[in-house]
Amino acid sequence: MNGVIAFLIFIVIVGTLIFVPQLAAPYESLYGEVTVFTCAKALALCAVVSVCAGVLIRRIPNYGRYLLKLFLCALVMRVLIGTAIFVFNSQDFFGGDAWTYDYYGLQQLLAWGGDKSARANVDHFVGTGFTSAWGMLYIVGAVYSIIGRNMLAIQLFNAVLGAATAPIIFLCAEHVFNNRNVARFAGFAVAFYPSLVLWSSQGLKDGPTVFFLALSILATLKLGQKLSIRYLAVLLLSLIGVLAFRFYIFYMMLAAIIGAFVIGMRTFTAQSMARQFVVVLVIGLSFTYFGITRYATAQFETYGNLEQLNRSRQNLSSSANSGFGQDVDVSTTSGALTTIPTGLVYLLFAPFPWQLGSLRQSLTLPEMVAWWAAFPLLILGIWFSLKYRLRQMSPILIFSSMLTLAYSVFQGNVGTAYRQRAQLLVFYFIFVAVGSVLVKEKRDERRRRAAEELRGAALGLKPGLQHPSNAPG
Repeated sequence: MNGVIAFLIFIVIVGTLIFVPQLAAPYESLYGEVTVFTCAKALALCAVVSVCAGVLIRRIPNYGRYLLKLFLCALVMRVLIGTAIFVFNSQDFFGGDAWTYDYYGLQQLLAWGGDKSARANVDHFVGTGFTSAWGMLYIVGAVYSIIGRNMLAIQLFNAVLGAATAPIIFLCAEHVFNNRNVARFAGFAVAFYPSLVLWSSQGLKDGPTVFFLALSILATLKLGQKLSIRYLAVLLLSLIGVLAFRFYIFYMMLAAIIGAFVIGMRTFTAQSMARQFVVVLVIGLSFTYFGITRYATAQFETYGNLEQLNRSRQNLSSSANSGFGQDVDVSTTSGALTTIPTGLVYLLFAPFPWQLGSLRQSLTLPEMVAWWAAFPLLILGIWFSLKYRLRQMSPILIFSSMLTLAYSVFQGNVGTAYRQRAQLLVFYFIFVAVGSVLVKEKRDERRRRAAEELRGAALGLKPGLQHPSNAPG
């Protein structure tokens, strides 16, 4: 397996250096100069970041070797998809926001250099409350300051974060359920599910957002078990990452984390209560000291009301042919509540077969069929988690429930709902994994019993009786 992965990496590197400059040449007016050297710089950045991630992953006790292989396979998949999107100039087809971040990332770089016009452009884009993914502009600007403008490099950087999300979800599932099969299923699904691969292979904010969400949950789970300065630092940094890419999710994640610590993820003791109090206190003091609390409060006061939510939803529902619920009004509490059932159906299941009116929508059909088939497993996994792992799963349950309900109210566009479902899928797949393992174990138990009955029948025993040589005691 190691040899196969090494060979694939070699093929990807050589193929990128040989073919990408030629295939992307017709689009140099959009990308800028695309040469072997610019491709090499993109690959070098990817290599540096992936080596750092790989070293950390390899050091994970018990699972390091497996998770490193999972990470590398997921990375190769994303590099291939991202490179294909780049060479065929398919950003507008799959995610036109990449051009927006490329432009404003360059503006951010110029603003750091003292260009007042560029600063005005950046301020207009992110808004007075830094609401429009300023974290993505910082990433693009930082990368471009090192290697120059290079959209492929941004895609490969995001590919590393997307691939690294799979081991993180594996660790989350293993931590809660202590079951290797559940963890493997969840990690594999995050590594290779088509939409998760697609959104983390482009110069979009989706890949970093999902990465920081998963990292926040993992750090929370670890801190619920044992107080650790390392995981406390990881939690604070990942929460800042969430705030930098999708500010409104920050509130839900913070509420989920604090709620989980209040409930308690382990058996209640004086030690656990003290640990949870310390974590919540450090989070509050850190955010207050760095001004994040004041900054977040200003955002919430500006955008955290139903009137603003209704305007945003109306824009989404009327901005494309895939909009739905144009007549819905969520500016009141009753209106928002009545919207949830319809919004929930679209968020979880759209696009539907009768909505596949274009090639882009039709490409989603195979994965949607797989997702629809897996939905009963999701319900089964949630039921089991609520019954047997409520405390341990509390941060995931609280966050995924809040975000699901929020998007059910907020979303008014099938395409946007399909894209933002990725923020939930990485956690949904943990429940799907639980449901899958439960079904498999039940099926194996039925087979075992059937085999025992057949052996008993062959020995002339009545059902339920054992052969004397196998009887206990």
